[in-house]
Amino acid sequence: MGLTNEHIKEKLVEKFGNQVFDFEEQYGLLSFASDKELNLKVLNFLVEEPSLQFGFLTDLCGVHYPDHKGKEIAVVYHLHNLLENVRVRYKIYTSINQPDVYTATGLFAAANWMERETYDFYGVNFIGHPNLKRILNVDEMDYFPLRKEYPLEDQSRIDKDDEMFGRGAL
Repeated sequence: MGLTNEHIKEKLVEKFGNQVFDFEEQYGLLSFASDKELNLKVLNFLVEEPSLQFGFLTDLCGVHYPDHKGKEIAVVYHLHNLLENVRVRYKIYTSINQPDVYTATGLFAAANWMERETYDFYGVNFIGHPNLKRILNVDEMDYFPLRKEYPLEDQSRIDKDDEMFGRGAL
C-alpha cells in the first residue's frame, strides 16, 4: 500500500488533533496549516514518523496577505517523501507586527538559505537561525520588497501616456 493523503491526514490528526487544520487537496497535493508555535513539532513529526518520512524540504517561502489581520505573513513548507514520491504543503501564519517563527535549520540544512531568502523579502524573523541576514538585497534596505505595502504604480508621474497602457485619454 502506498502513502496516501488520507493516511497523512489521519496521522497528523491522531498526533495533533485540532491543532492542525485547513486540510485541502488540490491536484493531488495535500495542504494543511497549524499555529506557528507548532511548526517544529509538526515538521519533526513529518520527518521522523516511520509511515510518513518527509525527509526532503523542497521549498520554503513566504506569502503576504495584507487583508488577513493578525495573519498577514504565511510561511509555506513544501516537503517530499522521496521513497513514495509524495509531497505535502504545510502553512503557518504570523502577524506582520511580530513575524517570529522558529527556524527549521536543525531539521533541514536546505532551510538555511531558504529562510534567509524569506527573511530578505518578507521580513520573517526565524528564531534560532545561525546567520539570518540579507542575501539578495542590499543591507541598507529598510523595507521588505515582496510585502504588498506600496502602490503598484506611481500616480504622480507625468511622463507616461495612459493611452499607451490601454486606459484611454484622460
